[in-house]
Amino acid sequence: MLEFMTVFSATSPRSRNARASAHLFPIALAAAFAAGAVALVAYLLWPTWGAGSASGPARLPVSVGSTLFNVPAAAIRMKIQRHSGPQERIDLDFLYPSLEAPGAPRHVTADTVDEALQPIDRLFVSISAHHDALAPEARVATIYPRYLDPTATAPEDGLTMRKSRADTPYGSEDLFSAASPALSARCTRDAATPGMCLAERRIDGADLTFRFPRSWLSNWRDVAEALDRLTAQLRGPKS
Repeated sequence: MLEFMTVFSATSPRSRNARASAHLFPIALAAAFAAGAVALVAYLLWPTWGAGSASGPARLPVSVGSTLFNVPAAAIRMKIQRHSGPQERIDLDFLYPSLEAPGAPRHVTADTVDEALQPIDRLFVSISAHHDALAPEARVATIYPRYLDPTATAPEDGLTMRKSRADTPYGSEDLFSAASPALSARCTRDAATPGMCLAERRIDGADLTFRFPRSWLSNWRDVAEALDRLTAQLRGPKS
């Protein structure tokens, strides 16, 4: 009996250690697999921004009102619109006078806010399906004159200005027009904020609406030519 107890006591700890090791091995193996899976998911989902990382195409083919436009992706103002294919409307902005797509916005701090307040240098463009609404040229010829003061200012450097009557929906606006190069723009007057101008062009099933500061009209020929160039740049191949 004493001999049996001696043998039992001698072998029992080793047996218990062996059984414990047998249980720990699958747990360690599962933990290793789990760590590998987490590392793989983190690698696949890790952001790829930064210099040298792959970005989307520089220009996107966008159809508005069944009219094809070739749009710089960096000029699209709303992230939800940054895709190719048919869209009801798309909003863009460009640097003026270069007409290049703007870069990423600069981070402004309390120390750099004064430095960041630069003159407006953006030309805003909206392209939308017109659904057979009255053409911009027709509105200028038949609708706006109903609200204008009968007297027009003498052309200044070829640009004519006519004020809207105060009792009309356009009472705070003036209508500017020129023949060569062609330009027609409705502009709010300078008040608490700088006046802004709106000019429109139609291309097949879409209307292009340009917005820019009224102060640019001091060089109105440059503005008119910029609108022509930008319209040609945005126009995709005719279908």
